[in-house]
Amino acid sequence: MRTFIAVDLDREIKKSLSSLIEKLILKREKIKWVQRQGMHITLKFLGEIEKAQIPEVENILRNISENFKSFSLKIKGTGYFPPEKKNPRVLWVGIEADKTLFVLQEQVETELEKIGFPREKRSFHPHLTLGRVKTFSFIHETIKELKKYQEAFFGEMIVNKITLFQSILKPSGAEYIVLSEYLLK
Repeated sequence: MRTFIAVDLDREIKKSLSSLIEKLILKREKIKWVQRQGMHITLKFLGEIEKAQIPEVENILRNISENFKSFSLKIKGTGYFPPEKKNPRVLWVGIEADKTLFVLQEQVETELEKIGFPREKRSFHPHLTLGRVKTFSFIHETIKELKKYQEAFFGEMIVNKITLFQSILKPSGAEYIVLSEYLLK
């Protein structure tokens, strides 16, 4: 089963970001836009794991969650990866959070590495993917529109839980199923 650990976004932020996507959609480009139910901040992608591994992962997440208090994060600004390239692959919105988000993500990385999940090679840059670019025709129009929101504020929320998701890939896009949730203090 394909799994990942994430912070799920609250309903109002998802609504705000869905409105942004509606403004960005142009008829001529091919971008796979994120659906509202799929909006989250990934802390750790586990990939394909055996069902028998789930209890061990859940135990680690339970222990981690008991050591963290709820914290605030803001959804602000837009951009794309890679930023220096003419043809971006990912369109995103930014995340502003205190160091708690970074410490939480590092703890998840460290504890899961102990049970055999490889550490992510890239450093953690919290963001939320809006869309993945499939072809680059006319992408400059979308980038021009996206840049209008570089400093825009899309909402603030209190992070009070982390979630273990299963991701089922379908032709229509990924479907996410909550396997378990862990409340922060």
